[in-house]
Amino acid sequence: MDITLDKKSSTEASVKIKVSEADYQPKVEEKIKDYRKKVSLKGFRPGKVPSTLIKKMYGKSILVEEINHILAHAITDYIRENKINALGEPIPDREKSEQIDWDNQKEFEFDYHIGFVEDFDYDLSENKKVTAYQIEVDEKVIKETIENLQKQFGQSENPETSQAGDILYGSVKIEGEETVLEDISLDINDINEDLQSQFIDAKKEDTLKFDIKKAFKTDETVAKTLKKDLEEAKQINGEVEFSVKNINRTVPSELNQELFDKVFGKEAVSSEEEFRNKIKESISENYQKETENLLARDIKNNFVEQTKMELPEEFLKNWLKLTNEKLTDEDLEKEFPLYLQDLKWSLITGKIAEDNAIKVENDEVIAKTKEMINAQFGSMGLGEQMEEQLNAFADSYLKEKNGENYRTMFNQIMNDKIINLIKEKISIESESVDVKKFTEIATKAA
Repeated sequence: MDITLDKKSSTEASVKIKVSEADYQPKVEEKIKDYRKKVSLKGFRPGKVPSTLIKKMYGKSILVEEINHILAHAITDYIRENKINALGEPIPDREKSEQIDWDNQKEFEFDYHIGFVEDFDYDLSENKKVTAYQIEVDEKVIKETIENLQKQFGQSENPETSQAGDILYGSVKIEGEETVLEDISLDINDINEDLQSQFIDAKKEDTLKFDIKKAFKTDETVAKTLKKDLEEAKQINGEVEFSVKNINRTVPSELNQELFDKVFGKEAVSSEEEFRNKIKESISENYQKETENLLARDIKNNFVEQTKMELPEEFLKNWLKLTNEKLTDEDLEKEFPLYLQDLKWSLITGKIAEDNAIKVENDEVIAKTKEMINAQFGSMGLGEQMEEQLNAFADSYLKEKNGENYRTMFNQIMNDKIINLIKEKISIESESVDVKKFTEIATKAA
């Protein structure tokens, strides 16, 4: 067998594989003998079917199967042994393969198109700078959080007339449409401030007429209110009639021990001061997770943008289309930039892991899975007496989806280890921001 590599560019090449009779014939003969032992044909005793008849009936399929087996191993071994960082999978020249005369040829030649990435360098030093944002939990945020909790645990009532903050229930008739939309909830807070007065002092059986595009703040709010998908909501214009059938108002809960217990558990806090401090602590913990997620995302974006790497884009597009029959050209063009980003990050993290001998052990995957399951049961966990059952839960979860859950957990741990290593090596500059500023930064980075 002869294998040659013909580089077409710095990212693509053609691999030519020549297969001689000596490469496949011994295996083919061996399989024919095996078939002879197993095949049952009328007129012949078991194991006595002539080899010539076996060849006539099954010879071509055996030959094709054996050569495909040889090719699969040959190109995989060649790529590994020559340390080619191949992307996707080799694409066979199907047109050339279709010209093969399997009945008469003894020598065969196959061509494969491969895409690869050449060696690249990444900067894992203090020269690389990334900002880590710290969110300041100010009094305004604490106050808003407490007010939301008071509403969340408040009492619901149905007043005769509406006021700001109420929710109106009823039906909607859209201009130009015959269908009446029933069981619609209209939150007055979703209406533009300058038009909210039209929805205040409304009573049951009242009909409110308004321009839907002027009234609602966003198309997303229209979609949510009318129970439509976003694209459908964008097409709705003109005047609508809202028939009020009921009014719902939430009376905020008082700031007392009953509320404290509902939020944090019985007697976890016993005063308003402790409650406020616990709220601040909880907000800080939640924001800490958000800031860590943003830092990880900024690190990824920084490395992807600043690591020079040439990829075989046309090859990858062809490979994606060949391996995803339902992928349209439109979807491919739309999703390809994100795919390239993820691919670059995967190549970078793979090299960082290799260069720094970062590994994930099976025990770590199991421990992380048990930690996740424990978290789902709440802070109390399953307890030591349930350790055996917890192990069973973890084992079952990791085996689900043909092992996909295991791979996902493995990759998550590996990614966390790589991110932590990067944090140790590069310069992390801390910057304090308020919630509004952080939201702007996070939204912009998405």
